[in-house]
Amino acid sequence: MENAQVIATRVLIMAIILIIGAIAYKVKVITKDGTKQLSNVELKIVNPLLIFMSYQSEFDSTRLKGLLWTFILSAACFAITIPLASLLKRKGKENWSVERFSCIYSNCGFMGIPLINALFGSEGVLYLTAYITIFNILVFTHGYMMMKEQTDFSAFISAIKSPTIIAVFIGLICYITNLRLSSIPAVGGILNDALQFISDMNTPLAMIIAGATAAQSNLIKAITDVKILTTTAYKLLVIPFVIITLMHFVPSGVPQMSETIVCIACACPAATTGTMFALLFDKNAKRCSEIFAITTILSIVTLPIITAYASFLI
Repeated sequence: MENAQVIATRVLIMAIILIIGAIAYKVKVITKDGTKQLSNVELKIVNPLLIFMSYQSEFDSTRLKGLLWTFILSAACFAITIPLASLLKRKGKENWSVERFSCIYSNCGFMGIPLINALFGSEGVLYLTAYITIFNILVFTHGYMMMKEQTDFSAFISAIKSPTIIAVFIGLICYITNLRLSSIPAVGGILNDALQFISDMNTPLAMIIAGATAAQSNLIKAITDVKILTTTAYKLLVIPFVIITLMHFVPSGVPQMSETIVCIACACPAATTGTMFALLFDKNAKRCSEIFAITTILSIVTLPIITAYASFLI
């Protein structure tokens, strides 16, 4: 239950920043184009640096084992979530690809990193990179093809070359070989501090972007749309409850931190990547952004509940 209290406190803090972001958009401090530019800064600079800096710690074989277990559990989580979402959102229905995508892929970077950082610190963020890596590979293969509604692996190269994946691989190499920025003569400490300052921007910047994005949707109309509400329920409650329940049967030797991190990452709001794909393939981008907005707002309530259930069962 202590984890749930930490998450509830952090989610409340994030909600306040989200509201500030929404107000900033409404009073035109942030524009629609400005939101996209800030998203690029977050996704291509701040988020990757936070991930890289999480690897800037002393090598520990126990941590490496936990990281490997998180990779396995993350892959298993998606192996369950993808067919489950296919059952909940049948192919051929209106907006099926948009809604199914939103059920499967979560905002594990924007929302997950600050939450996991609050719970477990840099070690938790290190473990979370395993989930984020699996997410990026799948979202640009399975997710991409699902939105396009045809088989096409061309986006896989883009996934591998993304700043997030590059940060994971470089960070992992540094971690295993014990290469530390602070060990660079003369400038190491300064460089380490500079990158740490940038990575510390992750939570406030991510929430300001989320607030500005949510403010661009018609929330009153969206909250009364039955299909959006059912998609939200599947994403924030049904699928996470199934994953957590199955985690209960994982062997006792698996680190509890790995299990908890995968559960929380899975329970985060719908991914913003869905809107990007919807625009690219002429799908219902408006519905995607509305699902993102509603799941982001309601996750303020659901994430502490999911964390409490995970703490009780795992």
